[in-house]
Amino acid sequence: MSIVWTFDRLSGIGGHTTTVEGAPKLIDTPAGKAALFDGASDVIYVGNHPLAGADQFTIEAVFRPDGGAFEQRWLHLAEADAVNGDAQSPRTLFEIRVVENGWYLDAFTTGPGYNKTLVVPEKTFPLGRWYAVQQTFDGKIYRSYVNGVLQAEAELVYTPQGAGRTSIGMRINKATPFHGAVLNARFTPRALAVNEFAPLPAGL
Repeated sequence: MSIVWTFDRLSGIGGHTTTVEGAPKLIDTPAGKAALFDGASDVIYVGNHPLAGADQFTIEAVFRPDGGAFEQRWLHLAEADAVNGDAQSPRTLFEIRVVENGWYLDAFTTGPGYNKTLVVPEKTFPLGRWYAVQQTFDGKIYRSYVNGVLQAEAELVYTPQGAGRTSIGMRINKATPFHGAVLNARFTPRALAVNEFAPLPAGL
C-alpha cells in the first residue's frame, strides 16, 4: 500500500508531527496547492521515515525546480541517529543539479555497506516546469526516472533503513536548500513498474 503526502498544508503532513523553518508558502497550481521554497531558509520537517523497514521501495514526487544554486537536496528520508545525527545516518534523497537554464536528477541512498548515486549530467531538463520523478529498488537494481523515463540504474546491496524523519526543501542538516515547489510525494514499500507510477497531474 502506498503512502501519499500532499503539500497543500504546512502542518500535519501525512498525519505526522510537522515543523517549519523559514517561510515556505502555499501556492495555487492547476492540480491544487503546493509548497514553495525560497532556496535559502525554507524547510519542512516531518517526524516520520515513510519507508522504514522496507527492503524494496518506490519514491515518487511531483515538483518544479526554479533554478538557483548548483546543488539542491529537496527530499531527504533519514534513519534517526542520536550519535552521528540523521544527516549522516542511513538515508535516501532526491536531489537536483542546476546547470545554465536546466537541471538534472540526482537520486541517492546510503547505509551500512552501500552508497549509491544515480546521476547522468547529460540528461538535462528545462527549469520552471513541473515534473514527476521516481526512484525504485526491487531487491537488486536501484533506478531513477523523470516522468517515467529511465535516467540511470545500478546494482545495490541494500539494508532497510530504520525509523526517523523526513525533510522537504533542503537536507535535514539545513544544507543545500531547494528553490522551487513540491506538490506531493508517494512512498511504496515495493518496486513499482513504470506503468504503476502516478502520472503528472493534468494541467501541470
